[in-house]
Amino acid sequence: MKLSDELKSKNINFKNRIVMPPMATAKADKNGHVTEEILNYYEEKTENKLFSTVIIEHCFVDALGKASKNQTSIADDSTIDGMKKLAKLVKSNDSNVVLQISHAGSSASEEVIENKPVAPSAIKNPSKSTTEIPRELTLEEIEQIIEKFVDAAVRAKKAGFDGVEIHSAHGYLLNQFLSPITNKRTDEYGGDIDGRIKIHLEIIRKIREKVGENYPIFIRMGAGDYLEGGLSTEDSIHAAQEFVKAGVDVLDISGGMCMFSIDDQRAGFFDFLSKPIYENVDVPVILTGGVKTGEDVEDILNRGVCDLVGIGRSVFKDSNWIENEIKPLI
Repeated sequence: MKLSDELKSKNINFKNRIVMPPMATAKADKNGHVTEEILNYYEEKTENKLFSTVIIEHCFVDALGKASKNQTSIADDSTIDGMKKLAKLVKSNDSNVVLQISHAGSSASEEVIENKPVAPSAIKNPSKSTTEIPRELTLEEIEQIIEKFVDAAVRAKKAGFDGVEIHSAHGYLLNQFLSPITNKRTDEYGGDIDGRIKIHLEIIRKIREKVGENYPIFIRMGAGDYLEGGLSTEDSIHAAQEFVKAGVDVLDISGGMCMFSIDDQRAGFFDFLSKPIYENVDVPVILTGGVKTGEDVEDILNRGVCDLVGIGRSVFKDSNWIENEIKPLI
């Protein structure tokens, strides 16, 4: 597979196989609004015009789901004007632009949200170093969170983003529902894999209803926990297939409760999670992690584990990296 091969999905044309994954900048103002610092950051990272698609850093859909100070927000309409500027800037640099929406759940801290963190079950989050025990969500609160995700997706479309990505990885709230480690509920939102993905499916279907059939929906999926008792390969494949049936157009595969802490640090180290999904779905699959050279990207694509490669930390550290490593290969 060549980096220059085009890939079309819904209304997104991936002009090459290179994606900029979401990387938190912590440059928003105290209300989560886009600042000049954020605009300058994305201008610097995308002015090379080489990224096929840029996925903007996770934006909280609810104040209780704020992961850290100076995280960007998409929780109310006051955020739309700043997001319009950001979407316009990235698109002017010849990239598709997708907004990631998230709720931290038990990955939030009481210090940041000034409240007790919430979760599917009152279980310590294994991706966090603290011993904080979250409060279990009620059914009414789950319904409210679903609507907050939907409202956030509508705002993303109003702001001019080419698509929206639902965050269900890295120990965040939707990942907490997905993983059997953190979801011990006995109602319809827990139990087997179909119960644990009920909240995802409701969010996806309702977003699809609001944004229309032609608006791309991505999901970042923590496809494995790398921990005893974590998400199985079989359940991961089933969840991915159900997400696609519900309306997801692109699967962005990453780690779950393990975040990025696994022994293998070679390029594309989560390929053992993406491969079985890639082989069992008919939508584009993104894989990110450990890319240090342009040859790494070619190697990952040639493994038959994904359609698109995300390059995060190398570009985060060096804005000229993609110009030096990728441009010669396209």
